[in-house]
Amino acid sequence: MLELAGAGAQVMQPRSIEVGKKFGVDIHVRSSFIEEEGTLITAEVSRMENVVVSGVAYDPKQAKITLRNIPDRPGVAARVFGPLAEEGVNVDMIIQSAPESGRNDISFTIARGDTKKAMKVLDDVSGVLKAEEVVLDDKVAKVSIVGVGMRSHPGIAAKLFRALADGGVNIDMISTSEIKVACMVKEDDGPKAVRIAHKAFGLEKPHPKGK
Repeated sequence: MLELAGAGAQVMQPRSIEVGKKFGVDIHVRSSFIEEEGTLITAEVSRMENVVVSGVAYDPKQAKITLRNIPDRPGVAARVFGPLAEEGVNVDMIIQSAPESGRNDISFTIARGDTKKAMKVLDDVSGVLKAEEVVLDDKVAKVSIVGVGMRSHPGIAAKLFRALADGGVNIDMISTSEIKVACMVKEDDGPKAVRIAHKAFGLEKPHPKGK
């Protein structure tokens, strides 16, 4: 659930999950509109391993920044991300290209609301590093799948990538953890990517009126 919350599921605040985990407090999530049992967020039990993918998260408020043609030497990444951290800009995905002639590119994603602060910082950083250019793309979205069972079931990422490819959704960036696979896609492709992920892992929920 912490992975889902951090990926943008917009159901639980990450801090509430952190506190529940730290102090062993079960969290019972229920709807204000319907009389259903809801969801119990609790410590991991063995049967959770059987659920390969338990949820899909969608965050449309993302932006990608690329520093092109910067030096490939020790300390460059710290020079880029240190000032961003000092300004309170949280960086999510990071991709660094293979070096060529002592130069490479670094791309990373941030919350769209932080773009002004980030670009102001990077104007100074890019000058120091003599970057060719700083490119901002604020029309991207993040789609993530999360599940404890992913640790013991190989091929889950490949299944997601194949499903997205078959649906005509191009993946721009990829980030993984032990129980999460996150993909950055074009903003317009975000809702379709979510539907594809739900279908690929059998997570579609029937309409309450059967429609």
